[in-house]
This record gives sequence, structure tokens and C-alpha cells, in this order.
Amino acid sequence: MLGRVAHGIFWMYRYLERAENTARLLAAGHRMSLTRGGEAAVEEWRSVLTTLGLRQAYRKVGEEFTSAHVCDFVLRGKSNAQSVLSMFERARMNARTCRSAITLEVWEAVNEGWMTLRDLLARPVREAGLGTVLAAIRRESTLARGATHGSMLRNEIYSFVRAGTFIERADNTARILDVKYHVLLPTYSGVGGLLDYYQWTSILQAVSATRAYHWVYRSEVFPSNVADLLILKPEMPRSLRACYDQIEESLDALEDAYGGQKGEPHRRAGALAAQLRYGRIEDIMAEGLHEYLTGMIGRTASLGEEIERFYMR
Repeated sequence: MLGRVAHGIFWMYRYLERAENTARLLAAGHRMSLTRGGEAAVEEWRSVLTTLGLRQAYRKVGEEFTSAHVCDFVLRGKSNAQSVLSMFERARMNARTCRSAITLEVWEAVNEGWMTLRDLLARPVREAGLGTVLAAIRRESTLARGATHGSMLRNEIYSFVRAGTFIERADNTARILDVKYHVLLPTYSGVGGLLDYYQWTSILQAVSATRAYHWVYRSEVFPSNVADLLILKPEMPRSLRACYDQIEESLDALEDAYGGQKGEPHRRAGALAAQLRYGRIEDIMAEGLHEYLTGMIGRTASLGEEIERFYMR
């Protein structure tokens, strides 16, 4: 496969996954801000922008850290190259460039998703309609993923699809879990209280894991259990463990497709997958959850760059 096509497919699915996970992070931030008031709510929105890597860009806009302003910037801000609308537009552009490598069903799902969001985000999103817009973003991304799963041939193209999807999902799961630590720990006095419970529940809701949590742990919500579910549980499709299992499997398939050619991305992915496979949540919490998550975000970004260098240049 041409490196240009592989690059287009890889990033097309990264953009789709990133758009969905940005919506999930906004949903978590919005739920958290509703449980707090005043300066605490402002700090919540600062933390969301920090987690997305957009805080500096937002400062240049000069808007207040309110729900309406932050959500508008993240979803459709013209000065924000990483807005959800921009990401869907880039996914569509990559789909059009790589049209011969995807099925008609995938193209239609991505194209129609972009048109739907373009219309929804043509005007500023009111707080009352935020839930509807975020649900639409998740739905359009899910439709594209479903069309891919149901119609794409399981070949090297599909392996790049999966690699891009799960690199991005691992990054965003770590960011969503880390958002709480930007504002609550270690100084926040409500840790362990009722408000803390609602904050952790918001994290579970953001990754559609509330019911899964109760199935697995059959207990009230404890921070260490939430971290265990979203980092180490292979049964949880958005956990870091599940993502790295899929990344490793995709790279193994690419190794076969390229005649046994193996390089630095295979080594890194295998090492990280092994750490997650045999890791213990007690050790991670002792290290410091925030420190662990920021480390994983950095290592995941580095792995993505290695995949590009090895296969796409």
C-alpha cells in the first residue's frame, strides 16, 4: 500500500475517534461543572481545555471560562484547528482522498456525518441543547465505525483503521480519566465525599461505563476501581489494556502483510501491552494516577509517531 493512502486511512480514523472522545470529555466536564459553582466551575472548564491541549489557544481568544464559551470553542471555534467540526471535516477530506481504499458505506457514513454536524454547529450551541449535540457527535462517529466493521475487507487497510482508532482511543481514555486530577487532587477537601462520588460517576458516564462498573465490582464507586476498570480491564472496550491489545494485534497483522517486517512500533506496543497485561492498580495508584496517565499519554503519542515513520514515509 502507498504510504500516502496508509497515512490518510490512519488519520481519518484518528480524527473520527478524537471527535467522539472530545464530545465525551465535554460531557464529563459539563456534568462536573454542574456539581460545583463559582470559581470551582471555572476551574473545571480550565481543566477540560488543559486535558484537550487547548488552553493556550483558548487564552488567545480571550473568552471567559464558562460552559457556553468553552463548548463553542471546542465544538466549532473558527480559530480552533482542533475543533470537532474541523476534525470531522478532515476525516471527510481523508475519506475522499482515499476513496478507492474504503467502501461506499463508509464514505456515505462519513460524508453524511459531516453534513449533519455542519448543520448542527452552524450556530453557537446553547447549554440547553449541548446534550443533543454531543449525542449527535457520538452517534455519527459510531455510524462510521459500524459501517467500517460491517463492510471493510480484513486486510492491511483495515489494520491501519484499527491502529489509528485505538491509538486515539487510548490517548483519550487517559485524558478523560485524568481530567479529574487537574482540579480535585491532592488538595480538594471533598475527596471521598458525596461530591467526589458524583465526579467519578461523571467519568464513568463519559465513557459509557456506569453499568459495566457495577457489573464488574458490584459496589459503590471507588476511585481505585474506576481507574482499574479504565486502565487494566481487558473486558472494557475503552480501557488502556483493551486498546493496547488491539494496537498490538493490528501491528502483528501489518507485520504479516509486509512479509514479517518488524520495527520500533512493534517493540513499543508490545512493551506497553505487556505492562498493562501484568500491571496492578495498587502499583499505579502508589506511583500517582496523574503521573501514570500523563506518562501514558506521552508514550501513546510517541507510538503513533513511530507507526507513521515506519509505515508511511
